[in-house]
Formats: sequence, structure tokens, C-alpha cells
Amino acid sequence: MIAMQYEIRLPSDYDMEIIRERVRTRGHALDGFDGLGFKAYLVRDTQYAPFYVWNTSAGMANFLYRGGGFQGILADFGRPVVRHWPGVAFLRGDAARAKYATREIITLAPEANPIDALKEIELEKVPGLHSAALGVDPRTWEVVRFELWEEHPGEEGAYEVLHFSEPGLEEITAG
Repeated sequence: MIAMQYEIRLPSDYDMEIIRERVRTRGHALDGFDGLGFKAYLVRDTQYAPFYVWNTSAGMANFLYRGGGFQGILADFGRPVVRHWPGVAFLRGDAARAKYATREIITLAPEANPIDALKEIELEKVPGLHSAALGVDPRTWEVVRFELWEEHPGEEGAYEVLHFSEPGLEEITAG
């Protein structure tokens, strides 16, 4: 599993209906993309921030730079930074739908033992959780915790999921 996200920060006066229409009309195009575990097209405030979990690095590579779909982002918004985290854990919850998302990024302390630190960041099944992914960027030792929810989780800064597809959800493995 590889978690991946790019964020497109838009001007404060940007009409977010343009993004909503983009997702309504184009969001389904990559629903069955080879190697994709799931994708969630997310928005909050003036930010468009798709999040993906890939089952294969080949699928991610095809999407990003082998003509597999990222070209629309490049053409419309330029080249954003694409963050990615090798997967450490994945948990499937009991919720049927993913309508909101939360993301937490934690930087491990330089003296922290990564194995011990990761054991303390547990993914738990709680009511309303669709799924949760945990990954680590070993370049920066940042841990990402990404959760999808059926109802608003009550956290400030939660994303709204405009489009969600899960073609390879059952094949996601991590750790």
C-alpha cells in the first residue's frame, strides 16, 4: 500500500463550484484505474486535495507520469507536490459510505524509535469509520493518519468527500 496526496491551494476568491463541477463531470473517469485501492476527491475551504491509496507502485507511476490521468491536473493547475507514504497499516471500518475525511500528520521526534512510535499510533474501529490508512515518509519521518467517515467527525479542518471510489479496497494490505 502507498498513500498519496497532492494539495491544490486556490485563491481565497476562487469559485469552488468550478472544482465541484470538475469532480462531477470527470471524477468517475479513473474509478477502475489499475492498481488503485481507493481514491477520495476532497475539498475544504479553498483547497482541492485528492487522496489515493495504491495497491501497486506501478499503478501510482502509471497515474502520475505514464499518461494515466494526472495530466489533467498538470494542464489545469501546474505541477503540485505529490506527497506519498509507504503503508504501515490499513483498517476497514463498518461504514458503507465515505463522505468526510480527516488527515493528521505527525513528525516523529529524532530520538524516537520508529517501531515503538508506530505501535503507539493505533488504528481503531469506531462507529462511522469507513476506513483508515497509516503511512510513513522515511525521508522526513512524518506519519500520516488518514481516515474516511460516513458522518462529519466533528473535527475542525475535516475534508468533504466530493467523489469516492474503491475498486481495489479489498486488496489493500500494509505493513
